[in-house]
Parts: sequence; C-alpha cells; structure tokens
Amino acid sequence: MESEIKKFYEDKTIFLTGASGFLGRVTIEKLLRATEVKRIYVLIRPKRGKDTQERIAGWKTNPLFEVLLKAKPNILERVVAIEGDCKEPDLAISPTDRDLLTQQVDLVMHGAATVNFAEPLHVALDINTRATYQMLQLAKQMHRLVAFVHVSTAFSNCIIHFITERYYPEYLSCSAKKVLALREMLDKDTNLFDKMAPVLLDRFPNTYTYTKALAEQLIQTEAGDLPVCIFRPGSIAATNKEPFSGWIDNIYGPIAIIHGLLYSVLRVLPLNLNAESNIVPVDSCANLVLSCAWRTAMEAAQRKEQVIGSPPVIYNFAPSGENVINNAYVVDAVKRERHVYPVTLAKWYPFMHATTKPRLFKLAAIFYHLLPAYMVDLYLRLRGQKARMVAMYQKIHRNIDVMQHFMINNWSFETFNTDRLWECMSEADRQLFEFDMQSLDWDSYLDRLFLGIRTYLCKKDSSEESIRRGRTKIKCSAL
Repeated sequence: MESEIKKFYEDKTIFLTGASGFLGRVTIEKLLRATEVKRIYVLIRPKRGKDTQERIAGWKTNPLFEVLLKAKPNILERVVAIEGDCKEPDLAISPTDRDLLTQQVDLVMHGAATVNFAEPLHVALDINTRATYQMLQLAKQMHRLVAFVHVSTAFSNCIIHFITERYYPEYLSCSAKKVLALREMLDKDTNLFDKMAPVLLDRFPNTYTYTKALAEQLIQTEAGDLPVCIFRPGSIAATNKEPFSGWIDNIYGPIAIIHGLLYSVLRVLPLNLNAESNIVPVDSCANLVLSCAWRTAMEAAQRKEQVIGSPPVIYNFAPSGENVINNAYVVDAVKRERHVYPVTLAKWYPFMHATTKPRLFKLAAIFYHLLPAYMVDLYLRLRGQKARMVAMYQKIHRNIDVMQHFMINNWSFETFNTDRLWECMSEADRQLFEFDMQSLDWDSYLDRLFLGIRTYLCKKDSSEESIRRGRTKIKCSAL
C-alpha cells in the first residue's frame, strides 16, 4: 500500500522557519529522505561570518545528514535559503523573496523560537509572538497554501497542570494584540517595556511560556480561513529510530539534567521524582509535524465536514495513557546506564539526591556542590592551574534557578487529536511517519538516548576501549 502522506508531499514547496534548530533540521532531513518534496525554503540569517547558504552547506558534515547524503548526494540542493530574521520587523525578508514565497509555497512550518527561559520580554515577544503574527499575514498572501503548522510547546499553558487540546486565553493578563501594540509604542524604550514583565506575565513562570501562549492566541484569533494547526511537543530529546537512534545536539531541559548526572556534576537537585516525564523523541516530533500538516490540508479540502468557525486544531504530543513514566524512572535509568556508558571525564563518583523544597536544595548544594568545588579550585591554584569548578557550579545553579519550576511541578496532557490522527492513518503511513508514544519501549529508548548523549554531546567515541576507560574511572572514584 502506498503512503498517502508521502504522496501528499510530492512536488510540494515548503517554507520552514527554525531550520537551524534541533527539530527543524530533523524535519528537513526526514522530508528529503522520505518524500519527493520539490523545494524547501528556509528562513535563516547570516551568523558568525557565514552567509545563509554557507550555513546550509555546513549540514553536509553533520552526522544527522550522513545517511541521507549517502543515498542522495546532491539532495541539499533542494534546500534554498531565504535571508531573514524573526527578531526583525516583517521578518527582514526582502520584497523579492516575499514575492517568491507568496507565489510558490504550498506549506508553511513555523518553528522558529527563542527557548531561553531568561530572555528579556521584548526579545522573546519579537521572536515568539510578533513573528508568528507576521507569518500569518505572509501566509494569507500565499496563493497555493494548503497547510500551516505552528510549532508551539506543551508548556505554553503551564499555569494549569492538566492541559487539554484547547486554547486558554483566560489565563492571559492582556490580549496578544494589545501586548504587541504596547511593544510597538515602547519600541525606543525596551528597558521600560521589560520592567512591565512581572505584571504582564502574571502567573507565567518565564517569558518563553508567556510569549508562546500569546502566539497561540494569535493563531486562534488571526488565522481566519487559513488551513492552520498547532503542534505542542513536550521536552524534545534524541532520535528514537530515524535516521539513526540516539542523535542529539542540544542541551535543554531534561537533557541538561541527564547530561549533568552522567558527568556526575549534579549530586543534588530540586526535582520531583514522582512527576511525569514529558520526554518525546525528536524524530517522532518531526513525523507528527508532517502528519498533522497532511491532515490539516485534507480537512481544509473537505470544509463541509468541519464545523464552521471552529478554531485551528491543536495536537498535544507528550507521553500519556498507560505508557507514562516518571522522573524517578529516568533517574534510575541514568544510575544504571552510566556504568554501562560511562563518561571518562566524570567529576565525582556518581550519585544524586532529589528534593522538592527549593530552600533545602540551596542548603544541600553548598555541601554537595560548592564546598567540594572550592577545594578542587584551591588544589588547581596550588598547582598553577586555572580554577574552574566554582564558576562551573555557579553557572549550573543559575540554569537550575531558571528551570526549577518545571523540575518540581507535574503536568499531564490530553492527546485526543493526536491519537485520532494516528488512528486515521494507513498502515503504510504509520510505518513511514511513526509517532505512537503508546508503543515506545522506554528502557530501549533511554539506553540509546544515554549512548547518544555520550557520543554527540560528550564527544566520546563508542569504542570498547573508551567505555572501558570510563568504567575504570568510576571504579577509581569509588575508592
């Protein structure tokens, strides 16, 4: 049986933002490897002395694209850079490129965002909210548009702890349009605007979740007749299967914690071990993005079957039902697997204590983190070497302060629309665009995740000799 989704993408032209991000690159790789997409325009800006096309050319040396380029050596020619910046007004897209996009694009996948929890409000608003509004306005001019996928986050409405697949404008202190108008009015005084953050955010824990919630409201109120849907992923982690298992190159959220545990630098944490883990594989996320774009296009072509005036569909993507694990399960797996895939540069003998009381963590961190760090730095100075441990822990503690809200609280998610999408897919589509969290083997996945962290983040080869040295280091530190 032929895959309907694969056929849907044949000869399609796609405009994708967030192409240099973790999910963006995995989505592009999957499109190029599994479909006959005609062209992928990517919004990208020059960076570190490299122009936009040079940044794309750099993917040729990225392990993620190795399988693809062996099978299709020239396939990256289908990826075309559109110079722009989501932080700038009108996305900084030239009139020529704007005309090109409005004439050629069939699908939009808007995934660009700043995921920095401590981002100043004006920066987070420009990138996460204003850019979404501008993408909607651009999409309304696209003559061939059949689907628009907005990539949000499962935590966009983290004020509540059971999140369904609906909009939550009632938790915003002010409408998105009014906040954007205020931002424009204070364009020359961003410091004053940022000082308003506590009032505007209200119960939101950071500018990231707040501005993503504002963006969702814009989708709800400004999409109009556009064929739009929202994708809300949980905490995105390493690949499960495609193009190979374990690939990862970002250290955010739970991955930062796991990374610290594997290095044995995190010995005490503010962590609710009973809270549900919201980890989802990045390749499953990419498959769901492509699948919900297909479904949105199909539903848009059958408007008579839809309720007139219904808001864009939301797809939550997080562990749910009977295949949910908690943080204790992940931590136990780390304790077990760090002896199987040890890191040779582990700082201490590995162990970890958890508490849900922030003040107790602060006290315990003095004895488990800072005092040993001062002792090591003193030893380094006596040897004429640069002290670094205290500075390292100060940076770690700042990051923990930012993430703490998500480490000690618990969220669960309704995934009705996502489950319904999976059920309506053919067997061929399910095999090619697999994202079923109910069938995920957590033990096997976590094993590959830890090996991936060791290989791609810790930069350690997976040879027997390297692993043997790591095991010896752990045994010696235990003495």
